[in-house]
Amino acid sequence: MHITGSAISLTVDDVRASAKFLADHFGFSERMADDGFASLSHNGPHHAQSLDIIFLRTGIEVLPDDLRERRAAGVIVAFVVDDLEAEEARLRAAGVPITVPIREESWGERLFMVTDPNGVIYELVSWVQPAVIPPR
Repeated sequence: MHITGSAISLTVDDVRASAKFLADHFGFSERMADDGFASLSHNGPHHAQSLDIIFLRTGIEVLPDDLRERRAAGVIVAFVVDDLEAEEARLRAAGVPITVPIREESWGERLFMVTDPNGVIYELVSWVQPAVIPPR
C-alpha cells in the first residue's frame, strides 16, 4: 500500500471553535469549510507531508447513524516540538489553560497538554534520553 496523505477526523459540537483554536494556537490553515465541517492543514518543516485535521459537527449526516452522536473522546492529538518550554510559555501567554503541566515520563517523553473549547486534548511532546529501567 502506498499512502499519499493522512488526516484525523474528530466529531465536535462546535466546529468553528476547534478550527479557530488550531489556527490561532498551532498555525493550522483552513483548506475547506462548510456547515458542520472544517478541514485544516499544517505543513511540516521544509514542506514535508502535511498533517490534516478535520472537524465534523456532532449529528452531521455524513457520519454513519451509530457515530453521529459520539464526540471526540479519549483521543489525544500529539505534536512533537523542538522547544517544549517555549511552546508552553507561548500558549500560557496567549491565555490557553494548561491541562497537564510539563512533566517527564520514564520512557523519555517530556510533555504538556492543553484542551480546546470542545474538549479535544492536544499534547506537545519532546523526547529526551529515556531512563534505564531495570528488568523485572
